Amino acid sequence: MPHTLWHWATPQAEAVLVTRDLGPILRFYRQIHSLSQAALGDLLGYDKTYVSMVENGRRTIDDVPSRRRIAAALCLPPHALGVTDPSDADHVAMVQFGNSTVRLAEIVRQSGHATEAVAELWPLVARLEAQVADGHAERELLTLLAGARVGLGVALGHVLPEERLVTAARWTGQGLAIARYLDDPDMCSYALRMHGNELRKAGLVGAAVDRLHEAVAVAPDDDGRASALTLLARAAGELGDGTLFDMTVRDNRALLEQVAHTSLVNPFALHEIRMRGLVATGRGDQAVRLAGEQSPATSAITPQWQVIEHVTAGRVLLLRGDRTGAADRLAVAINAARVHRLPHQLQRVVRITGRVLPALCARASQSLERLRREMAA
Repeated sequence: MPHTLWHWATPQAEAVLVTRDLGPILRFYRQIHSLSQAALGDLLGYDKTYVSMVENGRRTIDDVPSRRRIAAALCLPPHALGVTDPSDADHVAMVQFGNSTVRLAEIVRQSGHATEAVAELWPLVARLEAQVADGHAERELLTLLAGARVGLGVALGHVLPEERLVTAARWTGQGLAIARYLDDPDMCSYALRMHGNELRKAGLVGAAVDRLHEAVAVAPDDDGRASALTLLARAAGELGDGTLFDMTVRDNRALLEQVAHTSLVNPFALHEIRMRGLVATGRGDQAVRLAGEQSPATSAITPQWQVIEHVTAGRVLLLRGDRTGAADRLAVAINAARVHRLPHQLQRVVRITGRVLPALCARASQSLERLRREMAA
């Protein structure tokens, strides 16, 4: 989406639009598009002199048909010029409904139903993009579109197999592009950490670490920083950077005592991340000792994190030589991944079991193929 369609989403535009004064609005439009008064007059059907008089406040345009026509020409929703009609009311209702849909999809995804979240977000994103293409590019709608794109990418990151995870990263990246333009610290930090996490899952770990470092830096509060640090620790482990991993885990642990626990920021998630990161950074003996500790209990655990932890624990138990314990953990993971439609976790099980636990490997492969067929259908 070219940024020329986003000119009404800037803070400067908001300050102009809130006045509903047509003169400053016309001047702002000309500045953004480098138009002369004569060129703008041609667009609106007025001569240069009349445009100049409107901009200087010596003429007013108050009739509804003219304001509606000007709004359409400037790619503004009619309510921005004080005009309401049925189509504009539908637009306002769609924005309100869209915000509710994004919030509900997040709850649905975290409850273990990412497929349903995708089903909710996909048509919303399509409709929002159509609205933007039609000229509705004010800040409220673009903020909603950014959140919907990121949410869709994250949900796809749960239900797509590894070879297709770049699609999830692409959607979160498109949301990030809008967040950067809007210069909203909360939205930008959120989009950066979600995009970074999807890049990691797609195998682009170096790029993921870069995005997550930035997410930590721009986070407006400790909650956002803790969320970014959690994901950065995981990416640092997969990158094999033991120094960064240890530092990030330490910072994250310190923040756990200061922030409210969420599905991402909680002791259980950090326990799993530490186990996986220690293995990835060549410290399997420490991971084995950590696996022997009781996983921290928390009400914030989601089904996805439970599956992830079972897979990681199974891997560590195999390092310890405990095939029976590993098989028990991985069997639970297979069943749960099948129920919650998590192909990426099934692929992890296949890699971990291989020739060591061939029966479980075959079972995970069969579950993965069933999921692939269902997704294809």
